[in-house]
Amino acid sequence: MYSLKNKVNLIGNLGSDPEIKDLDGGKKLAKFSIATNETYTNNQGEKVTDTQWHNLVAWGKTAEIAGKLLLKGSEVAIEGKLVHNSYTDKDGNKKYATEIIVNELLLIGDRK
Repeated sequence: MYSLKNKVNLIGNLGSDPEIKDLDGGKKLAKFSIATNETYTNNQGEKVTDTQWHNLVAWGKTAEIAGKLLLKGSEVAIEGKLVHNSYTDKDGNKKYATEIIVNELLLIGDRK
C-alpha cells in the first residue's frame, strides 16, 4: 500500500524531443513534457477539449531509453511520482515547479 501514496500514471503525447544531459559520473538526465487531453460537453452542448501539460524528468536507464525512443509527438504511457520544488531566481523571486519523476515508460504505437 505504501507505493500508492504518491503515484502518477499518464498517457499523452510529447511536445518536443527529450532534452538529454550527461552528468558527472556517467549519469543521464532526460527532461520532456507531455500533453494529456480530456474531452467533455459543456452546458451549451459543445465539445470542449482540455489540454494539460506535464513536466517529466527521467534518470539513469530510463533517461537513456527516453533519449533513444521518444520523439516529438510520440504517444507514451508513464508511471512516476509527483514532486514539488522551489527555488529563487536571479532576481530574488521565489519560483515553484511541479514535475513528475518517471519510473517507467512505455512507447505506445509506432516510433515516428
